[in-house]
Amino acid sequence: MNLVKQRPLLIPAVLSVGLWILGLVVINKFSDKIPHHPTDAQLLTWIQGNQNPIISGSWLWMLGCLAFLWFVALLRPRLAEAEGGQHTVTTLAFAGASIATVFGLLIQSGDLGAAIDQDTISAATAGVMHNASDMFFVGAELALIPFFVGLAVVALRTGVLPKWWAVFSILIAIVLLIGPIGWAALIFGTPIWLLGTGLMVGSTPRTRRRPVTAATA
Repeated sequence: MNLVKQRPLLIPAVLSVGLWILGLVVINKFSDKIPHHPTDAQLLTWIQGNQNPIISGSWLWMLGCLAFLWFVALLRPRLAEAEGGQHTVTTLAFAGASIATVFGLLIQSGDLGAAIDQDTISAATAGVMHNASDMFFVGAELALIPFFVGLAVVALRTGVLPKWWAVFSILIAIVLLIGPIGWAALIFGTPIWLLGTGLMVGSTPRTRRRPVTAATA
């Protein structure tokens, strides 16, 4: 209980990562295996035969995305206070995280919708809804780049987060930018960053180093 009070971001961090993992486990472990390079007809058969785990797992995944948004909403005031001024970089970072949340929700929404309407959709529709997840996955990767870069800029300028953690954030953003390996930063780097930040950010703000600004008349 003391840890939760001292680390207010820890609950949404653990919730988001835990719900993501649980959602994927439910979908992949409690449903039949999807054939390699499946046809539209095979995807429809998979959806019709595994409606419950697809709906349950997709719902858990999407709740994890909302927990991520909760985490970012709690982090934003700290970044804004540290940055000062018009909070331009903080706003950019929060916008990126918000867009990434929408794409994250859409990653599993196709299979969820197909499972709900499994008696009325065609094989072609099932194929499109399932494969559209790749498009939304890439969108989430790109949307997280301004989030991590913006956060790192504020942290390096003000000390609101440790410098080495800001460098780690930049590293995640660089990997996200590299298309063929960007998935690794989303699947592994982002959850690690969430849990680490949840453990680092306490109820008492760190001593901040405000950037030196020119005096105005």
